[in-house]
Amino acid sequence: MLKKWRIDNGRLVANGEDASLVYVYVAPDEAERRYLIDQLGIDEHTLNSSMDPFELSRLEFEPEHTAIIFKQPKHYLATDNFLFKVSSTGIFVFKDRLIIVVADEGSLFDGKPFVRIQTIQDIILKLLYRSITHFVEHLKGIDMLASEIEKEINISMENKHLLNMFTLEKSLVYYLNAINSNGALIEKLKNNSARLGFGPDHLEFLDDIIIENTQCRGQAEIYSQVLSSLMDARASIVGNNLNIRIKALTLITLAIMLPTFVVSLFSMNVRIPLSTLHNAFWVISLLAALSALMMVFIWWRKRL
Repeated sequence: MLKKWRIDNGRLVANGEDASLVYVYVAPDEAERRYLIDQLGIDEHTLNSSMDPFELSRLEFEPEHTAIIFKQPKHYLATDNFLFKVSSTGIFVFKDRLIIVVADEGSLFDGKPFVRIQTIQDIILKLLYRSITHFVEHLKGIDMLASEIEKEINISMENKHLLNMFTLEKSLVYYLNAINSNGALIEKLKNNSARLGFGPDHLEFLDDIIIENTQCRGQAEIYSQVLSSLMDARASIVGNNLNIRIKALTLITLAIMLPTFVVSLFSMNVRIPLSTLHNAFWVISLLAALSALMMVFIWWRKRL
Protein backbone atom coordinates (compact mmCIF):
# COMPACT_ATOMS: atom_id res chain seq x y z
CA MET A 1 0.00 0.00 0.00
CA LEU A 2 1.36 3.40 -1.01
CA LYS A 3 0.81 6.67 0.86
CA LYS A 4 2.06 10.06 -0.35
CA TRP A 5 2.98 13.10 1.72
CA ARG A 6 4.15 16.65 1.07
CA ILE A 7 5.45 19.49 3.23
CA ASP A 8 2.94 22.28 3.84
CA ASN A 9 3.71 25.13 6.27
CA GLY A 10 6.26 23.08 8.15
CA ARG A 11 4.07 20.00 8.48
CA LEU A 12 3.67 16.76 6.58
CA VAL A 13 0.30 16.57 4.86
CA ALA A 14 -1.21 13.53 3.11
CA ASN A 15 -1.15 14.10 -0.63
CA GLY A 16 -2.62 12.02 -3.45
CA GLU A 17 -0.67 13.70 -6.23
CA ASP A 18 2.33 12.20 -7.98
CA ALA A 19 4.51 15.25 -7.30
CA SER A 20 4.94 14.37 -3.64
CA LEU A 21 8.07 14.51 -1.53
CA VAL A 22 7.56 11.49 0.74
CA TYR A 23 6.34 8.07 -0.42
CA VAL A 24 5.50 5.51 2.26
CA TYR A 25 5.19 1.88 1.19
CA VAL A 26 3.42 -0.27 3.76
CA ALA A 27 4.14 -3.99 3.20
CA PRO A 28 4.64 -3.43 -0.55
CA ASP A 29 3.10 -6.03 -2.85
CA GLU A 30 4.99 -7.69 -5.69
CA ALA A 31 4.25 -4.93 -8.21
CA GLU A 32 5.44 -2.23 -5.80
CA ARG A 33 8.54 -4.27 -4.94
CA ARG A 34 9.43 -4.63 -8.64
CA TYR A 35 9.04 -0.87 -9.10
CA LEU A 36 11.31 -0.10 -6.15
CA ILE A 37 13.94 -2.60 -7.30
CA ASP A 38 13.85 -2.23 -11.09
CA GLN A 39 12.87 1.43 -11.53
CA LEU A 40 14.47 3.08 -8.50
CA GLY A 41 17.46 0.76 -8.19
CA ILE A 42 16.92 -0.25 -4.55
CA ASP A 43 18.85 -3.39 -3.66
CA GLU A 44 16.49 -6.32 -3.06
CA HIS A 45 18.33 -7.44 0.08
CA THR A 46 18.21 -3.92 1.53
CA LEU A 47 14.51 -3.70 0.69
CA ASN A 48 13.87 -6.98 2.52
CA SER A 49 15.96 -5.75 5.47
CA SER A 50 13.68 -2.75 5.88
CA MET A 51 10.84 -5.14 6.77
CA ASP A 52 12.87 -7.72 8.72
CA PRO A 53 12.57 -7.23 12.51
CA PHE A 54 15.85 -9.09 13.10
CA GLU A 55 17.99 -6.86 10.87
CA LEU A 56 20.43 -4.45 12.49
CA SER A 57 20.32 -0.72 11.89
CA ARG A 58 22.76 0.44 9.23
CA LEU A 59 23.70 3.13 6.72
CA GLU A 60 24.52 2.33 3.09
CA PHE A 61 25.53 4.68 0.28
CA GLU A 62 24.44 3.71 -3.24
CA PRO A 63 25.18 5.54 -6.51
CA GLU A 64 21.65 7.01 -6.80
CA HIS A 65 20.45 7.02 -3.21
CA THR A 66 21.28 6.49 0.45
CA ALA A 67 19.71 3.64 2.44
CA ILE A 68 19.03 3.96 6.18
CA ILE A 69 17.65 1.04 8.20
CA PHE A 70 16.65 1.75 11.81
CA LYS A 71 14.69 0.00 14.56
CA GLN A 72 11.52 1.05 16.32
CA PRO A 73 9.06 -0.71 18.66
CA LYS A 74 5.94 -2.28 17.23
CA HIS A 75 2.58 -1.13 18.52
CA TYR A 76 1.70 -3.26 21.54
CA LEU A 77 -1.59 -5.14 21.45
CA ALA A 78 -3.45 -6.92 24.25
CA THR A 79 -3.06 -10.17 22.30
CA ASP A 80 0.76 -9.91 22.46
CA ASN A 81 0.72 -11.42 25.99
CA PHE A 82 3.36 -9.13 27.52
CA LEU A 83 5.77 -9.56 24.57
CA PHE A 84 6.97 -6.22 23.20
CA LYS A 85 8.29 -6.59 19.67
CA VAL A 86 10.64 -4.61 17.44
CA SER A 87 10.23 -3.71 13.78
CA SER A 88 12.53 -2.27 11.12
CA THR A 89 11.99 0.79 8.94
CA GLY A 90 13.80 1.54 5.70
CA ILE A 91 14.51 5.09 4.50
CA PHE A 92 15.79 5.56 0.95
CA VAL A 93 16.97 9.08 0.27
CA PHE A 94 16.93 10.30 -3.34
CA LYS A 95 17.67 13.79 -4.63
CA ASP A 96 14.02 14.64 -5.23
CA ARG A 97 12.12 12.27 -2.95
CA LEU A 98 12.13 10.21 0.22
CA ILE A 99 11.02 6.57 0.08
CA ILE A 100 10.00 4.93 3.37
CA VAL A 101 9.30 1.18 3.57
CA VAL A 102 7.65 -0.42 6.61
CA ALA A 103 6.18 -3.86 7.25
CA ASP A 104 3.16 -2.70 9.26
CA GLU A 105 0.97 0.32 8.94
CA GLY A 106 1.45 2.73 11.80
CA SER A 107 1.40 6.39 12.72
CA LEU A 108 4.82 7.36 11.35
CA PHE A 109 4.28 11.10 11.36
CA ASP A 110 2.08 11.58 14.42
CA GLY A 111 3.11 13.50 17.48
CA LYS A 112 4.90 16.70 18.42
CA PRO A 113 8.24 15.94 16.71
CA PHE A 114 6.78 16.40 13.23
CA VAL A 115 6.53 20.19 13.19
CA ARG A 116 8.78 22.83 11.64
CA ILE A 117 9.77 20.53 8.79
CA GLN A 118 11.48 22.09 5.81
CA THR A 119 13.72 19.46 4.22
CA ILE A 120 14.17 15.72 3.77
CA GLN A 121 16.94 15.82 6.38
CA ASP A 122 14.42 17.16 8.92
CA ILE A 123 12.14 14.19 8.26
CA ILE A 124 14.97 11.67 8.67
CA LEU A 125 16.10 13.05 12.03
CA LYS A 126 12.57 13.45 13.35
CA LEU A 127 11.78 9.83 12.43
CA LEU A 128 14.81 8.71 14.45
CA TYR A 129 13.81 10.96 17.35
CA ARG A 130 10.24 9.62 17.26
CA SER A 131 11.60 6.07 17.38
CA ILE A 132 13.58 6.85 20.54
CA THR A 133 10.62 8.50 22.28
CA HIS A 134 8.50 5.51 21.26
CA PHE A 135 11.01 3.19 22.96
CA VAL A 136 10.90 5.34 26.11
CA GLU A 137 7.10 5.18 26.20
CA HIS A 138 7.17 1.40 25.86
CA LEU A 139 9.84 1.08 28.57
CA LYS A 140 7.59 2.97 30.97
CA GLY A 141 4.78 0.59 30.05
CA ILE A 142 7.02 -2.42 30.70
CA ASP A 143 7.96 -1.01 34.11
CA MET A 144 4.29 -0.55 35.03
CA LEU A 145 3.41 -4.08 33.91
CA ALA A 146 6.35 -5.51 35.85
CA SER A 147 5.15 -3.75 39.01
CA GLU A 148 1.65 -5.18 38.59
CA ILE A 149 2.98 -8.68 37.98
CA GLU A 150 5.22 -8.39 41.05
CA LYS A 151 2.15 -7.62 43.16
CA GLU A 152 0.40 -10.68 41.73
CA ILE A 153 3.43 -12.85 42.48
CA ASN A 154 3.49 -11.65 46.08
CA ILE A 155 -0.10 -12.85 46.41
CA SER A 156 0.16 -16.04 44.38
CA MET A 157 3.21 -17.83 42.98
CA GLU A 158 1.33 -19.14 39.95
CA ASN A 159 3.35 -20.15 36.92
CA LYS A 160 1.53 -17.72 34.63
CA HIS A 161 2.82 -14.72 36.60
CA LEU A 162 6.39 -15.99 36.42
CA LEU A 163 6.02 -16.64 32.69
CA ASN A 164 4.71 -13.11 32.16
CA MET A 165 7.71 -11.73 34.01
CA PHE A 166 10.02 -13.85 31.87
CA THR A 167 8.31 -12.54 28.72
CA LEU A 168 8.91 -8.94 29.81
CA GLU A 169 12.55 -9.75 30.46
CA LYS A 170 12.77 -11.24 26.96
CA SER A 171 11.21 -8.07 25.51
CA LEU A 172 13.87 -5.93 27.19
CA VAL A 173 16.61 -8.02 25.58
CA TYR A 174 15.11 -7.26 22.15
CA TYR A 175 14.74 -3.58 23.03
CA LEU A 176 18.31 -3.25 24.26
CA ASN A 177 19.64 -4.82 21.08
CA ALA A 178 17.53 -2.46 18.94
CA ILE A 179 18.49 0.65 20.94
CA ASN A 180 22.20 -0.21 20.75
CA SER A 181 21.84 -0.82 17.03
CA ASN A 182 20.17 2.59 16.58
CA GLY A 183 22.97 4.19 18.60
CA ALA A 184 25.60 2.84 16.20
CA LEU A 185 23.53 4.14 13.26
CA ILE A 186 23.21 7.63 14.75
CA GLU A 187 26.99 7.83 15.20
CA LYS A 188 27.46 6.87 11.53
CA LEU A 189 24.98 9.59 10.50
CA LYS A 190 26.98 12.14 12.45
CA ASN A 191 30.27 10.98 10.92
CA ASN A 192 28.77 11.28 7.42
CA SER A 193 26.81 14.47 8.08
CA ALA A 194 28.34 16.43 5.18
CA ARG A 195 27.61 13.65 2.73
CA LEU A 196 24.00 13.50 3.94
CA GLY A 197 23.52 17.25 3.64
CA PHE A 198 23.14 18.00 7.36
CA GLY A 199 23.55 21.64 8.36
CA PRO A 200 24.45 23.16 11.75
CA ASP A 201 20.86 22.90 13.02
CA HIS A 202 20.71 19.28 11.95
CA LEU A 203 23.97 18.51 13.76
CA GLU A 204 22.68 20.17 16.92
CA PHE A 205 19.49 18.11 16.74
CA LEU A 206 21.58 15.00 16.04
CA ASP A 207 23.53 15.61 19.27
CA ASP A 208 20.22 15.80 21.14
CA ILE A 209 19.17 12.51 19.54
CA ILE A 210 22.42 10.88 20.69
CA ILE A 211 21.79 12.06 24.26
CA GLU A 212 18.19 10.83 24.19
CA ASN A 213 19.24 7.43 22.84
CA THR A 214 21.94 7.10 25.51
CA GLN A 215 19.41 7.87 28.25
CA CYS A 216 16.96 5.42 26.67
CA ARG A 217 19.61 2.70 26.65
CA GLY A 218 20.46 3.38 30.29
CA GLN A 219 16.80 3.18 31.25
CA ALA A 220 16.39 -0.12 29.41
CA GLU A 221 19.49 -1.55 31.10
CA ILE A 222 18.17 -0.59 34.56
CA TYR A 223 14.79 -2.20 33.89
CA SER A 224 16.50 -5.30 32.51
CA GLN A 225 18.73 -5.63 35.59
CA VAL A 226 15.79 -5.11 37.95
CA LEU A 227 13.71 -7.75 36.16
CA SER A 228 16.64 -10.17 36.08
CA SER A 229 17.29 -9.70 39.81
CA LEU A 230 13.60 -10.09 40.53
CA MET A 231 13.45 -13.33 38.55
CA ASP A 232 16.54 -14.66 40.39
CA ALA A 233 15.00 -13.72 43.74
CA ARG A 234 11.74 -15.45 42.87
CA ALA A 235 13.64 -18.54 41.76
CA SER A 236 15.49 -18.58 45.10
CA ILE A 237 12.22 -18.21 47.00
CA VAL A 238 10.64 -21.04 45.03
CA GLY A 239 13.68 -23.24 45.68
CA ASN A 240 13.68 -22.40 49.40
CA ASN A 241 9.96 -23.13 49.71
CA LEU A 242 10.49 -26.45 47.94
CA ASN A 243 13.29 -27.38 50.35
CA ILE A 244 11.07 -26.55 53.34
CA ARG A 245 8.26 -28.73 51.98
CA ILE A 246 10.63 -31.62 51.24
CA LYS A 247 12.02 -31.37 54.75
CA ALA A 248 8.53 -31.45 56.25
CA LEU A 249 7.54 -34.41 54.07
CA THR A 250 10.71 -36.27 55.12
CA LEU A 251 9.89 -35.80 58.80
CA ILE A 252 6.30 -36.92 58.21
CA THR A 253 7.60 -40.01 56.42
CA LEU A 254 9.88 -40.81 59.35
CA ALA A 255 7.02 -40.26 61.80
CA ILE A 256 4.94 -42.79 59.89
CA MET A 257 7.81 -45.20 59.32
CA LEU A 258 8.74 -45.70 62.99
CA PRO A 259 5.33 -46.87 64.26
CA THR A 260 4.97 -48.97 61.10
CA PHE A 261 8.32 -50.61 61.89
CA VAL A 262 7.26 -51.31 65.48
CA VAL A 263 3.95 -52.84 64.42
CA SER A 264 5.63 -54.89 61.65
CA LEU A 265 8.26 -56.20 64.07
CA PHE A 266 5.72 -57.53 66.51
CA SER A 267 3.58 -59.08 63.79
CA MET A 268 6.31 -61.50 62.62
CA ASN A 269 5.58 -65.26 62.83
CA VAL A 270 8.55 -66.00 65.11
CA ARG A 271 9.13 -65.88 68.84
CA ILE A 272 9.54 -62.27 69.88
CA PRO A 273 9.37 -60.41 73.18
CA LEU A 274 5.88 -59.79 74.57
CA SER A 275 4.42 -62.59 72.42
CA THR A 276 3.03 -64.30 75.50
CA LEU A 277 1.88 -61.15 77.25
CA HIS A 278 -1.91 -60.83 77.54
CA ASN A 279 -1.92 -57.04 76.90
CA ALA A 280 0.75 -57.13 74.17
CA PHE A 281 -1.49 -55.32 71.68
CA TRP A 282 -1.79 -52.26 73.88
CA VAL A 283 1.91 -52.28 74.70
CA ILE A 284 2.81 -52.38 70.99
CA SER A 285 0.28 -49.64 70.23
CA LEU A 286 1.77 -47.51 73.00
CA LEU A 287 5.29 -48.00 71.62
CA ALA A 288 4.11 -47.03 68.13
CA ALA A 289 2.35 -43.93 69.45
CA LEU A 290 5.40 -42.91 71.51
CA SER A 291 7.68 -43.24 68.47
CA ALA A 292 5.31 -41.08 66.40
CA LEU A 293 5.10 -38.49 69.18
CA MET A 294 8.89 -38.47 69.44
CA MET A 295 9.23 -37.61 65.73
CA VAL A 296 6.60 -34.89 66.04
CA PHE A 297 8.50 -33.45 69.01
CA ILE A 298 11.78 -33.46 67.07
CA TRP A 299 10.09 -31.70 64.12
CA TRP A 300 8.58 -29.11 66.46
CA ARG A 301 11.98 -28.44 68.08
CA LYS A 302 13.54 -27.99 64.62
CA ARG A 303 11.03 -25.28 63.77
CA LEU A 304 11.86 -23.23 66.89
